[in-house]
Amino acid sequence: MKKKPIDELKNRLTEITHLGSTIAVLNWDQQVFMPAKGAEMRAKTIAHLSGLYHMTLIAIDSDGLLTNLKSDLDLERKQFSPKDRVIISETWRSFEREKKLPEAFVKELSQTVAEAHTVWVEAKNSNNFKLFQPWLEKIVALKRKEAKYVGYEESPYDALIDLYEPGMTADRAAVILNDLKDFLIPFIEKIKKSKVKLNPKKIQGKFPIQKQKELNELIAKQIGFDLTAGRIDESAHPFTINFNALDVRFTTKYSEENIMQALGATIHEAGHGMYEQGLPSEYFGTPLSESISLGIHESQSRFWENMVGKSKEFWHYFYPKLKKEFPQPFSKISADEFYLNINTVQPSLIRIESDEVTYNIHIIIRFEIEKDLIEGSIEVADVPKIWKTKMKEYLGITVPNDRQGALQDVHWSTGAFGYFPTYTFGNLYSGQFTAQMMKDIPDMKKQIAKGKFDEILNWLRKNIHQHGKMYTAGSLVRAVTGEPLDSKYFIEYLKEKFFAIYKL
Repeated sequence: MKKKPIDELKNRLTEITHLGSTIAVLNWDQQVFMPAKGAEMRAKTIAHLSGLYHMTLIAIDSDGLLTNLKSDLDLERKQFSPKDRVIISETWRSFEREKKLPEAFVKELSQTVAEAHTVWVEAKNSNNFKLFQPWLEKIVALKRKEAKYVGYEESPYDALIDLYEPGMTADRAAVILNDLKDFLIPFIEKIKKSKVKLNPKKIQGKFPIQKQKELNELIAKQIGFDLTAGRIDESAHPFTINFNALDVRFTTKYSEENIMQALGATIHEAGHGMYEQGLPSEYFGTPLSESISLGIHESQSRFWENMVGKSKEFWHYFYPKLKKEFPQPFSKISADEFYLNINTVQPSLIRIESDEVTYNIHIIIRFEIEKDLIEGSIEVADVPKIWKTKMKEYLGITVPNDRQGALQDVHWSTGAFGYFPTYTFGNLYSGQFTAQMMKDIPDMKKQIAKGKFDEILNWLRKNIHQHGKMYTAGSLVRAVTGEPLDSKYFIEYLKEKFFAIYKL
């Protein structure tokens, strides 16, 4: 019996996704376990498979299957279920973008970033931007070329950011981020002038890595990350990757002196992981088993990391466990004092170690630099100097070296231009989702204080995770909260929390 066209499309999408999962496994291994000398050959393997993935995706319409389904959908010649409509339209969106990219270009970009990542690790470790500079120049040139292939109306950056946050443009992102910057910079200055002086060094010490691993695993599991469908590893830069909803992996990064480095990263990445585990596995291969956007994805990680993981209630429950495992220094520090110190607002050099208030300034700096790089108003050689200038101007910090400056993030080495703004979009989404969640779960804070997270995770599953790409980011926010995205919720959250901490 001949299959229906929509069923044949689903079969083809499943085949493509299996190939994508294979590439993801190789990328994960490259950053977690692969020996250094394997970099060049691994880059060639990933490039070959990326080219195959690209051609397989384009071949999905070799007999006109997708074109005919899209035409039927547009002209309403056939009745499609709401889910099938999403599968067709979202597949068409990906296909349209992919078919504009020549196979040779896809292979070149894939191999370049695979090799560049290894060089970036070496450059960062040796504090040598010039070592990475030629590779970053290659990547920027390739991303400019990608933007031309894909097409854009105003800025080439539009073609890149749209991949991570569909529908977003450089201009709109600039408006959102500039508005937030206008609030944050004076807010940070107000906090600096507060008479309340916290000392996060008080909660530093010597924390054996193995004990940290056990605590991190316990917390990740308790908040809802399913370790029978995932695992936790280490890498130079924490990240989450999924092969399907039943195999989701994330990494963290440990510091013997600063226990919150790994705890923050673990809770953050577990948030990403729980989103991936919550996507409907029965739609594997289709857009219904994919996240909406990286901004929505980031809303999940930032919610768990900050709004839960840095809350007073969270540590009311977990602090006795922390004190038991690490009596030095925590036996002499109260839970309230610990809470205040983990929420210290103190401009820092490192993005992933920064506090909730200053974090978005880091994102704004990266956005401004990468947008200018793609638009050609600055060159790669200018990046370290511009980075230092902006850090001084926005946060009042002097950057001593490139390892703690322009080399600190992995994103550019992987070609992820357009990714950074989604971190801030995620904060804004999380602020609005949290406001609604607290209306729907009035005793949410009490549940956190008891170490109960099931109802919170179920709320996220019901309202966000289970939908896949049934919604756009904007329509999901409206569906869940009854209004469009509004930064006021995140700003009010910051005000309420930090006015209390700093007695403003």
